[in-house]
Amino acid sequence: MARMGTIATRAEALLDTAVVATTPVAGGDICTATRLRLSDGRSALIKTRPHAPPTFFEAEGRGLRWLRAAEGAAVPEVLACAEDCLVISWVEPGRPNPEAAEAFGRGLAATHAAGAESYGAAEDGFIGTLPLPNKPADTWPEFFATRRVLPYLKAARDRDAVTDGAAAAIEQVLRRLDEFAGPAEPPARIHGDLWSGNVLWSTDGGVWLVDPAAHGGHRETDLAMLGLFGTPQLSRILDAYDEAGSLADGWRERAPLHQLHPLLVHAALFGGSYGTRAGDAARSLLDGTAGDTD
Repeated sequence: MARMGTIATRAEALLDTAVVATTPVAGGDICTATRLRLSDGRSALIKTRPHAPPTFFEAEGRGLRWLRAAEGAAVPEVLACAEDCLVISWVEPGRPNPEAAEAFGRGLAATHAAGAESYGAAEDGFIGTLPLPNKPADTWPEFFATRRVLPYLKAARDRDAVTDGAAAAIEQVLRRLDEFAGPAEPPARIHGDLWSGNVLWSTDGGVWLVDPAAHGGHRETDLAMLGLFGTPQLSRILDAYDEAGSLADGWRERAPLHQLHPLLVHAALFGGSYGTRAGDAARSLLDGTAGDTD
C-alpha cells in the first residue's frame, strides 16, 4: 500500500466516498500517514504500515473510540478501521496557546474521570511497535509492575540497553511499590502513551489526543508522560488539570515512578541513554529526591 493510488483506492472502498486528492503527511516513524481530500468536502487521515500485526490498527481504533466516548479531551473520529489501515477525521494542525492548554487540562481530567472497569483492558494492544500486555489486575501496583515495567525491563536488558545497576534500582522500586504509589485510586480512562507527539494542537483552538495505548490505569501516568519529552504549555495544562481533577498530594514527586514504563519502552526500542534515565528515575525515588528541581 505504498503508492498514493493504492492508498486512495483502499480508502474509497472503506469509506464509500471518492478520494479527490492525497497528500503525504510528515512525521511519525512507525506508520505512513496520508491526508485524503474526499469528494464530499471532508478531509481525513489514513495510516498504513507494511506488514502490520493483525490487530495493530484495530487496537488503535478501539482505543480512540473508547477515549472519544468519555466526552472529555478531543479525540478524532474513527471513520474506518481494518487490518491494514486506519482512517480518522482530519485535524488541521495549529500552534500551542495558553487558552487551549487550560481547556485541554480540564478535558483530560474529564477523560480520566470517565473511568474503566479495571486496571488493564479486555484485549492487549501496542505501544510503538511493541506488544502491550493489558490483562487486568486487581490493583494498580500489581498491574504496573507485571504489565508495564517488568516486560520492558526484560526487553531492554535483552538488548543490553539497561545496566545491572539500573535494573537493580528499578527492581528495588518495584519491591517497595506500595510505598511509592501514593493513595489508592480507581482505574482511570487513560491515553497510555501521552508524550508531546501524541498531543495535536489544532487551528480551531483545540487539543486532540492521537495514537493511544489506551487502558484502565493511573491518571498520573498520563501526566508524567506529558512531562517527559517537553510538552508545550505544560504548566498551564497541569495546573488546569489539578484544579479540575484534584490530584492527590505528592503527585509531582511520583512522576519518576510513572516514567519508568515509557523510558524502558524507549530503551527496548532505541537503546541510547533511555536505560540510564530509567535507572536514574528509580534512584531518585529510592533516595527521596524525586521531584527536586535543584
